[in-house]
Amino acid sequence: MLRRTLVFSLAATFIIALVGSGAGTSAQRNAKDKETHATSVRVPAPEDVLGFRPGDDRKLAAWASVVEYFKRLSQASDRVKFEELGKTTMGAPLVMATISAPENLRRLDEFKEIQRQLADPRYLGANTDRKAQQLIARGKTIVLITCGIHSDEVGSYLSSMLIAHRLASSDEPDVQEILRNTIILLVPSLNPDGVDIIKNWYDKTLGTPYEGTDPPTLYNKYVGHDDNRDWYAFTQKETQIVVDKIHNVWHPQIVHDIHQMSATGARLFLPPYMQPVEPNVPKQIVEGYTELGHEIASDMRAAGFKGITWDSVYDAWSPSRAYSHYHGGVRILSETASCNLATPITIKFDDLRPGKNYDPRKVSPNFPDLWTGGEWHLRDITNYMTTAAFSLLRHAAQDRERWLTRFYEIGKEAVRARRNGELWGFELVPSSKNYLFLVNALYRGGVEVDWCETGRRYKGALVVSQFVKLAQPYGGFAKALLEKQSYPNLRDSAGNPISPYDVTAHTLSLMTDVQIRPVYAPFRCKEAEWCDDNHMPVYPSSDKLAIYKSHVPSMDEGWTRWTIQNNGSYFPNEPVKETSTGKPLFFSLEDAEVRSGKLRAKYETIIIPDQSPRTILEGYRKG
Repeated sequence: MLRRTLVFSLAATFIIALVGSGAGTSAQRNAKDKETHATSVRVPAPEDVLGFRPGDDRKLAAWASVVEYFKRLSQASDRVKFEELGKTTMGAPLVMATISAPENLRRLDEFKEIQRQLADPRYLGANTDRKAQQLIARGKTIVLITCGIHSDEVGSYLSSMLIAHRLASSDEPDVQEILRNTIILLVPSLNPDGVDIIKNWYDKTLGTPYEGTDPPTLYNKYVGHDDNRDWYAFTQKETQIVVDKIHNVWHPQIVHDIHQMSATGARLFLPPYMQPVEPNVPKQIVEGYTELGHEIASDMRAAGFKGITWDSVYDAWSPSRAYSHYHGGVRILSETASCNLATPITIKFDDLRPGKNYDPRKVSPNFPDLWTGGEWHLRDITNYMTTAAFSLLRHAAQDRERWLTRFYEIGKEAVRARRNGELWGFELVPSSKNYLFLVNALYRGGVEVDWCETGRRYKGALVVSQFVKLAQPYGGFAKALLEKQSYPNLRDSAGNPISPYDVTAHTLSLMTDVQIRPVYAPFRCKEAEWCDDNHMPVYPSSDKLAIYKSHVPSMDEGWTRWTIQNNGSYFPNEPVKETSTGKPLFFSLEDAEVRSGKLRAKYETIIIPDQSPRTILEGYRKG
């Protein structure tokens, strides 16, 4: 079991500073929150840059201000390293802060190499276990904290600055232990473009009937809320950067993914997840997120936080949301109840509504402490988020050796030789125009793919295909994407079907129409040279093509634009903006133009993305 250690010193612990769990006046909450950063004047606090304390009512930060804060924090503290990882879809910087003890930051390359070898024990050669123990003794728990993938969930990107400031400035024993034993990779937002889309709309509507509403556009240029469903196809620049520059470089043992959820349910969700768990998720991952989720909940309940649930709402079924589960790390999804962006709300106890596998108005084993309603502020959200984050970090530090050992065990099991009768791997037969999309998705996910001459002939020529062996670090990831999913037939106690939380299938082979042949015996692969004369698929374009764009944002409309602008291909990543004639690939057709008529004279084809007829005809309801 993970150790359960709570430190209750009035000056030092974050839990005492945040113990209100939403109770008390706004002034009391602000005063308690400020106690945690009063010990240092050398390191800038977020309000020194933003002009307000993250979590203040009706205050959101622009992305440039967030980036500026992390730059200044890095300049002032030898515990923080700031770096820009790349540019987003709309050209904003996607950034990361690496936070640890100064002596650890000076040895980052050494710790990356330790992670690489533990993730792939084939590097260790003979005496694998002994060498692994030596690495574990030197290694640190790598914790990736990701915020703001859904940009209308504003609490997490604001909380990132509170978390970073405390780590950079505090001399508390808990914080010092965290810095010594962990390396924290903190991404303030996985969708920086959306930070400004939301802030600009919020500021524009302050004091109007639309204050606190979502903007009438997608907050990710193409995929909106679906940016959290891209961790297996890797279509978006933001996903590609984070996978290439963080996950595949650092191989974190823990990924803390900070989200928000409905305002009318629990105050906080933590793992363990509700059934089902995707069968290719290693048992050590299930064990890890179960233990750590319970530890965080226990810490927070002891500190007076109410309304915490687990084993409810969210499952661990799809790799489209949980890249780390197939790469040696647990995903700790936390979901805190929302307010109206940064605008406070009041919720009566009778307004709370049941969720999957729990009722927030009834005590149950997975919802032991009722939240009885009242005011709910952005400060409450940041308090829950930062408290959960520091509980997670403390346990990651205290159980460093256990986390690294579990991580090595996952890698060791993944690379073991397969026996006759076991699934040996998959042969991929080039059989569709989307073949390279599939192969490159596997490559990006760290999967080893071999080109092979199969010995078979077709019309007199040798058949060349690719083979994915399971005995490799991320063979389970490949298996989850290549084999056909069978979502279990779950029933409640009355025999009624239990509906899925979300995505139920993620079979890339079926989506791309690539033929897959499972192999159950050793596959001898004669290496073949690849001739790079395959052309990427090209979608026919019309100079008179229009895509209908409702004022109620539709993710299907965004995905349609992405598909056409990227010419339907995996490479290049830069969208194709014009036809060979220099004209746009398509036009966006909005409501006013539709009502003006004469569309036949302008367009040959109009694509109407998936959206309800009522939404298209009526738009937003009147305020």
